[in-house]
Amino acid sequence: MARAAVSGRLTWRAVTIAATRQETASARTIVLDVPGWPGHLAGQHVVARLTAADGYASQRDYSIASAPHGDRVELTVQRADDGEVSPWLAGVARPGDQFDLRGPIGQWFVWHPGDDRPLLLLAGGSGIVPLMAMIRAREQVKSEAPVRLIYSARTPADVIYAHELSERSRLSPLTLSYAFTRAAPDGVKTGRIDAALIAAGAFPPAPRPPAAGPPAADPPETRPAIFVCGPAGFVETAASLLVAAGHPAGSIRTERFG
Repeated sequence: MARAAVSGRLTWRAVTIAATRQETASARTIVLDVPGWPGHLAGQHVVARLTAADGYASQRDYSIASAPHGDRVELTVQRADDGEVSPWLAGVARPGDQFDLRGPIGQWFVWHPGDDRPLLLLAGGSGIVPLMAMIRAREQVKSEAPVRLIYSARTPADVIYAHELSERSRLSPLTLSYAFTRAAPDGVKTGRIDAALIAAGAFPPAPRPPAAGPPAADPPETRPAIFVCGPAGFVETAASLLVAAGHPAGSIRTERFG
């Protein structure tokens, strides 16, 4: 599947919107029929291109939200009021509408189905989208390795996939931690991601080896696969906090936008 994804990533395809699903007031999931879709890995993205009647075209990159599933692909788009593509995708487009898509793209920020390590995910805002694809893909292959998600959002109403995440945390090995920066539920303080939240919500780092004697075997949860996605400032802060907590910098994969 990965080889097919690479060979097809430069091909523009006409895609048709099959359904839409509102996630928050400003974020919407678009379900696409993509004939000949070569398959993708969780974490990859696509380029969407809109073309006006006068021939003017504009394109933007969007992460894939869905686990691999035949010729169907889901994108979750956060509306940017000054954008050229997201206002149409997140608010105007309807089932039956068509546009052009290219992808999948990306080989670095991806989760592979054979990876059975625990998964530590840190999301800022719509950075949850490729991470949700990883959560869904793990369920698809019936992985039982634990997953921990630390999610920073402005308010509870801005949490994308809120209901699905709540259900998954109840029924599967997913542990959720939130940081609300603007408004929080009663009894919860607002604030940005910090060292205390990392300590409480992340897997602990591997202990330092003893000064003498053979090193002890680390428990698996101290060697998680780590993915961080969100605005540039969030990603830089989160990665720095993880390293300060003792996680090796080389184990942290990041993707930023904005």
